[in-house]
Amino acid sequence: MNVDQRCAPAVSVVVIVYNDAARLPTAVRSVLDQTLRGVEVVIVDDRSTDGSYELARQLAAEHPDRVRAFQLPENSGGCGAPRNHGVGRAQGDYVLFLDSDDVLERNACRNMLEAAENTGADLVAGLCVRVHVDSRTGKEVKWYPWLYERTRTLESISELPDLLVFDTLATNKCYRRQFLLDEGLEFPVGIHYEDLLFSAQAYVAARRITLIPNRVYDWRVVEKSAAKSISNRRDEIANFTHRMEIHRRVDQLLADNGLLELKFAKDVKWLKHDLVLHLRELPFRDACYRQEFAAIAREYLESIDRAAFDETEPIHAICAYLLQKGDWDNLLPAVDTLTNRDKVSSPLIERDGRVYWCAQHLDEDDAFGRHVLDVTELGYHTKPVEKMFLRNVLTSYEEVHGQVRLAGRITNPLGVVPPGALLAGELEFYARRPGVRFQTFRFPVAQVRHEGVALVWEATADLAAVRPLGIVDAVWDVRLRLDVDGARTTSRLTVAEPDLTGGQLPVRPRLTRLVADRIEPMVSSRGHLAFRLVPDKKANELVQRGVHGRAGTLAKSGYRKARALRKQLTSGDTKIRLYHEVFSRLPVKKGLVVFESHLGRQYSDSPKAIYEEMRRQGLEFEAVWAYADGPEGFPADATLVRRWSLPYLKALAQAEFWVDNQSYPLKLTKRRETTYIQTWHGSALKRMGFDEPEWKLKSRERQAEQQRTLDRFDRFLIRSEHDVRTLARAFRLQERTLLRVGYPRNDELVQAREREEATGRRERGALAAQLRIPEGKRVLLYAPTFRRRGGGQRFELPFNVERFAETFGDRYVLLVRSHYLNHVVLPPSVRGRVIDVTAHHDMTPLLALADGLITDYSSVMFDYALLDRPMFFFAYDYEEYVHEGRGTYFDLLERAPGPVVRSEDELHAVLGSLEEQITKYAAKREQFTAEFGEYDKGTAARSIVEQFFAQWRRG
Repeated sequence: MNVDQRCAPAVSVVVIVYNDAARLPTAVRSVLDQTLRGVEVVIVDDRSTDGSYELARQLAAEHPDRVRAFQLPENSGGCGAPRNHGVGRAQGDYVLFLDSDDVLERNACRNMLEAAENTGADLVAGLCVRVHVDSRTGKEVKWYPWLYERTRTLESISELPDLLVFDTLATNKCYRRQFLLDEGLEFPVGIHYEDLLFSAQAYVAARRITLIPNRVYDWRVVEKSAAKSISNRRDEIANFTHRMEIHRRVDQLLADNGLLELKFAKDVKWLKHDLVLHLRELPFRDACYRQEFAAIAREYLESIDRAAFDETEPIHAICAYLLQKGDWDNLLPAVDTLTNRDKVSSPLIERDGRVYWCAQHLDEDDAFGRHVLDVTELGYHTKPVEKMFLRNVLTSYEEVHGQVRLAGRITNPLGVVPPGALLAGELEFYARRPGVRFQTFRFPVAQVRHEGVALVWEATADLAAVRPLGIVDAVWDVRLRLDVDGARTTSRLTVAEPDLTGGQLPVRPRLTRLVADRIEPMVSSRGHLAFRLVPDKKANELVQRGVHGRAGTLAKSGYRKARALRKQLTSGDTKIRLYHEVFSRLPVKKGLVVFESHLGRQYSDSPKAIYEEMRRQGLEFEAVWAYADGPEGFPADATLVRRWSLPYLKALAQAEFWVDNQSYPLKLTKRRETTYIQTWHGSALKRMGFDEPEWKLKSRERQAEQQRTLDRFDRFLIRSEHDVRTLARAFRLQERTLLRVGYPRNDELVQAREREEATGRRERGALAAQLRIPEGKRVLLYAPTFRRRGGGQRFELPFNVERFAETFGDRYVLLVRSHYLNHVVLPPSVRGRVIDVTAHHDMTPLLALADGLITDYSSVMFDYALLDRPMFFFAYDYEEYVHEGRGTYFDLLERAPGPVVRSEDELHAVLGSLEEQITKYAAKREQFTAEFGEYDKGTAARSIVEQFFAQWRRG
C-alpha cells in the first residue's frame, strides 16, 4: 500500500515543550508541512508556566485530525518523561522525536518511512544539521556527516561502532513503535543526557539499522541565548555528575551484551571529547568545583582501557593521567595547551634521551605514566624560540591612576631561552575583530629576566592612550612580544585563576564618549586577558538607535559590501582573470626570468643551479624568484615575490622565460612569447602522469585539461633515454621539446666525483663543519620517498634510530632527510649521531657529503649513483608499494645497484662495511649510472645558459 493511503497515521512525531510558546508553532508546522500526509503530531507539555500548553491545545483544536496535546501532571525537569508519555499516546507505526525549538526537514518522514519499510529496519537514522539561527552568515554544521555519506543497512551496531560512539542523538531517528514497546525502551527520567542511554539501548536492541544520506533534522542553535541548554551548563557540577552516570549505564549495557569492542571505541571518544569539554572549564572554576569534578572523573577513569590513551592526542592523554593523579600544578597548565593546542605550557624535562611533559611521576614505579608523559615525538626539543607559542601566566594585575600594571611568568621549555640571552619585550593591545583592526597600541615591557625555568616580566600600560573606534571594536586583546637575541616570539596573557578582579578605567573612543567611556578587564573563552568597552547606558541608547536605525543600517551595509568586494578582488578566480585579461596584455619584458622550485617551497634543485650559473657568467637579466611561505633562504640579488600574489602573476605574464622543476599554477596560460624550461625533479621509478592508474580513469575532459598544462613546456630536461621512455611518454611530450643535457643540479655531483678520482681524496666541504660532523666519522644519508601514512604530514621512521645510534654511533653519523612534504622528529638521545637535515632546501650538498645512501624508492637513487658510492635499499614494504600503489617502471629488486633489505636486522647487517659494498656492487653501479644518467656530464647548467641566455653577456 502507498504510504500516503493509510487510514491510521504512519508516523507519530512526539513534540516535547517546556516554556517555549514562541517557537512551538514553528516546530509543529514543520511536521504538518511534511510531504508525507500520514503524520500525526503528539505534543507533550512538561507542565509549562508560560502558556505553552494552552497554545498546544489551540493547535490541536485547529488540526483535530492531526494534532493532539497532553500535559504532564508535574514538571519532570528533563526530556525523558514527556517523550515516554508521547510514545504511550502515539498511534503511528513509527515514532520520531522533535524538540519545540527545532524543526524537521520537509521530506524527513517520507524518506525515513520508505527506508524503514524497504529494509525492515527497527531504526532509521538520517543527517542532523546544527543551524545557528543567530549567525549573520547562516552558519550550518552537519552532525558527523561521514556516517551519512550513503544509504546502508546494518545487521548489528557492531558493524559501525562510530554510530553508537558519535551519533548519540535521539531526534534524527525514526523508530518502529512496536520495536520500542517490545524491547521496553524508555528514556531515563530524573537524569540529564538521556539521549546517550536511550540511543545506545536502541542501537544494541535493533535487529536492523538503516542510515540514509538525507537531511532530516534541523537542530536550531541560539549562541547568544540567555538561558543555556542543559548540555551547555558545564559550570554546574551536577551536569558532570549526570553525564558520568549515563556513561556508566551505557558501559554496563555494552558489557551485558558482550560488546567490548564498542566499549573501547567509546572510551577513546570519552577521552577525546566528553572529558575535554569539562577540562576546558577548570580554569574558570573555583577549588571546590575542581575537587568535586576530580573525584567523579577519577572514579570513571579507572574503568577506561589504558590502550585507549594511545588513540588520543598526547595532550588528551596527559590531562587524563594528571587528573587521575590529582596533580593540579601540572594539570592546569596542560589544560591551557588543551584549549590552545599550539601553546607550550610546561617547562618540560629531558631525561635519558627522552622529553617528558613534567618531572613528576617519572621516578615512580609507573611505566604507563612515563609512557603517557613522553612527548618526544611532538618535537618540542627541535623548535627554536621563534617557532614556539609559550604560556605566559599573568601573576599580577593592578590598576593605579588610570594605568594597568601587569606582571607575568613565561614558560621556558627545555631552556630554549638561554640565561645569557638579550631580552626585550612590549605589550600590544589590538581589536579582536580583524576587519576593524586599524591600529595596534604598544607599551614597553619595563623588565624581563630569567628566573629558573621561566622568564618573569613587568610592564605598565596607560589605557588612556588606547583609542578604539567604538561600537565595532568593543573587545581588545593583549599579547606580549618577546625578543630573544633578535628572534621574536608572541604570547597571550593567560589568566590562571578565575578571581581576576579589576575596575573600569576611562577610555576615549574616536567616535566620542557617547559610544563608551570606560574599559574593563575580562577573560576570553580561551583563558586570556582581554578588555571590553563599557558604554554609558543613557548615551548608549541614543547611539544604538542610530546604529540600528536607517543610517546605521546603510553604514553597515556599505561596510559589508566593501568587505565582500575586497574578498572578491583577492579571490583566486579574480587573480586568474587579472592574469589573462590585464597582465597578459602588457608587453613581454626582455631579459625577465621567473624561477621557481618545488612550488615555491625551496631555493634549490636545477632552477637554482641554472640561476647561479647565470650569475657566475655575469649575464645581464632581471631575476624573479617565487616563494611560498617566506623569503628566508632565497637569493638577495633577485626580486622575491610570494606565489599567487599580484606581483607574481604580473612577473609570469611579462617574463621572457619560466624556469621551474614542477609546475607553475595550472590555470595560467603561457604566452607564446614566453619560453618555459621545465627542468623536472628526478627520473622515474614510480609510474607518472598518464601512466598512473588514477589518471587513466579520469574523464576525457579532465585528461585534456591536464594535457594543456603539460603542453606549456617548451623544453623538458632529459638525463637518460629512460626518461624518454617514461616521463616524456607519460607526459605525452613532443620530441622537439626534449633537451638531452642532464640535470643542472647534478653538475656538482659529477664534478665532485671527477675531483675525487683525480686527487684520490674526498672533500667534505663546509656542510660537514656546519653540521658538526667529527672528522673521523663517515656519513650515511637516509632519504626515503614521500609517505602519506599517519595523520597530517608526519613520517614515522621505519627503523629504531636509537638502536642505530647505539650500534653505529662510533663509526657513522646518520643524516635523515625526509621528503619535503613530510617531517620527522628525532629523540634527544641520538644527538650528534643522527641529525635531521630535512630543513636543508638543497639536496645536492647532502648527497655530495654522504659516504653512503640509504633510500627506498626515491628518485634520489638516480642522482647519487653519479658519485659511485655505496647505496642501500630499505624496501620494507616493497609488495605494498609496488602492487597497491601506482606501480613502477622496472623491478627494483633486479636492478638495484646495492643490497635490497626488508628488515631492520638486515639493514644493520649490510651497513657493517661500506668498503665491502663498494667492491661488491661496483659493476651494478656502473651499469645503473650508464643507463639512468647517461647525459649527466657535469655541464648541464652551462649548456642551458649557452643555448638560451648567452646573448645577455655584458659587452
